[in-house]
Order: sequence, then C-alpha cells, then structure tokens
Amino acid sequence: MRLFLLVLTAIGSVVWTAPLAAQNYPVRPVRVVIPFAAGGGFDIALRPVLQKMSENMQQQFILDMRPGANGIIGSEIVAKSAPDGYTLLGGGTGTLTINPNVYAKLPFDTVRDFAPITNCGNASFVMAVHPSVPVRDVKEFIALAKRKPGELTYGSPGVGGPNHLGGAYFAQLTGLQMVHVAYKGSLPMIMDLVGGHIQMVFDSIMQTVPRIRVGHLRAMGIAAPKRSPIAPEIPTIAEAGGPEMAIGSWYGLVAPAGTPRDIIAKLQAEAVKALADPAVRRHYAAIGIDPVGSTPEETAKLIRDDIARFGKVVRAAGIRAQ
Repeated sequence: MRLFLLVLTAIGSVVWTAPLAAQNYPVRPVRVVIPFAAGGGFDIALRPVLQKMSENMQQQFILDMRPGANGIIGSEIVAKSAPDGYTLLGGGTGTLTINPNVYAKLPFDTVRDFAPITNCGNASFVMAVHPSVPVRDVKEFIALAKRKPGELTYGSPGVGGPNHLGGAYFAQLTGLQMVHVAYKGSLPMIMDLVGGHIQMVFDSIMQTVPRIRVGHLRAMGIAAPKRSPIAPEIPTIAEAGGPEMAIGSWYGLVAPAGTPRDIIAKLQAEAVKALADPAVRRHYAAIGIDPVGSTPEETAKLIRDDIARFGKVVRAAGIRAQ
C-alpha cells in the first residue's frame, strides 16, 4: 500500500508540475533562431513581434542568427534542442515546406520534429520586369515568351527558394520555356534586374514596389488572390491576363516537437496579441506583410499543404538543391 501511495504521489506531481511550468513560463530568456542573415526577411518580419512579446511577457526574446545551407543549419539546431519552450525557430516557406522537396536528405523531418506555434504574416510576391521588356501586362509577357521560347530569363536568390519556385510555377501554368538564373542573394538579383541583365523576377513587395514607383522596374502583377493594400495599383496576375496563382513567403514560429501544449498555446496567444499592436501593424503595412496569427493547428495544416503543393512544382521542374 505504501508503494502504491508513493506511485500516486509521483504521478500527481507530474500532472500538476506541467501546467504550473507553463503558467510561469518564461522564467528566463527565450532564444529564437533565425536561420538566415541579419537584415533579411525573417529578421525584419519577426523582430518587432518578438520585441512586443518581450515587453508583454516581461522576458527577453533573443534573436540568434544562424545562416547557412538555405536555413538548414539553424533549423537543425532547433529540431535537436530541448522541447522546453526556450529555443524556437523562425521558419516559413523555404525552410519548412520547400527544403523537404528540393533536398534528398535533411537532418530533421519538418512534420515530425517541429511543433507549429503560429504564422505571423504572409508576403505575396510581385512579378516585375525590366522596363526594356516590351510588355505592359502579364498577357503580353506570356505572348512575348511564347514567341521567344528559351530566351527570356528570370532570376532568384538561389536554387530551390520561393522566388525560384515562383518563376517555375508561372512557367508551368502558362507552358512557357524560360531560363532560370540563380544569384547568391536577393540584392544582386534585383540589381541585375534593374540593370537589364535579366528580364523578370518574382520578389517581395518590399524589394520591388519602391523600384517600380521610381520607374526602375515595371509591375506585371501580384501573385495573390487579391490586390495588396500597400500597392493597390498593381493588379493580380489573373487580373492582368495570366493564370490564377498565389506564391510568396510566410513568416512563422515553431518549437521543437514535444514542447508542452500549454507553452505552445501561451506563445501563440502572445504572438497574436503582439500582431494586434498598432506599431507592429504599421510596420507590417510598410513592408507589405499581411498579419495572420494562425492557430497551431492551422499552421500545421499550412505546412503540410505547402509541402504537397511545392512538391508538385519541384518535381515537374526537376529542381534539386546544388
């Protein structure tokens, strides 16, 4: 009987400790691994949200930049960290949903090894061309590309990223033959487009719209179901005579698999609260990100759906990481 009571006491302590730990969480700084360089999309998108979460939760959320291998290095760090809520990953389109399709082997499994928290925001891509390309809309671009198969080029910051898949997906939907040119980053890609060395890109509103408005680039359309409030003058690709397509980047937070559900729920609620802050919303509006704040379940579905969707594009285009 005494042994039975000791077992019950031990079980009871476990049952009551988990909710208590989540209630008090966080009691020390939280590390958020960003698997890309400082100043990139994830840094710009997540930093204001995490700063507001730090204020509201009265604990530091420290960004830890771990760039390399298309986000794989930083992602692996988090996948193999303790599932206690003190190491998180800034993950999204490329790291969580495209990499599993373009790499033959990863040191982690996106679905198995991460616990989704939330998608903070979506940033749709703009299809932009150099002004020397003699077209005014997507319909004319398609006609030109069909007259010159294999002659028009589109750029991306690297093989297998969302920008690359944007061009490949557009080519598949329209039956076009275009040449992909990979760069070592977004800035050299945009500079070559502005210089007229390539003809077209799919890239963020933040990168394209300022250059479109001063005449350095020409907008064809936005790859989204509806126009962006940041640039309402740019039609959707479908409105401009092209196919219906949606592609861009989303910026979210995930934790190592096995992180207590109460901690995941608390982080999600605090992220949603931060996303509702007027200053955060103004920041997102200025850079063309639509705030989301999805539930863990919705984020998990987004990851699964995107893995399947991008898998079809990758296989059809024969894309493999270099």
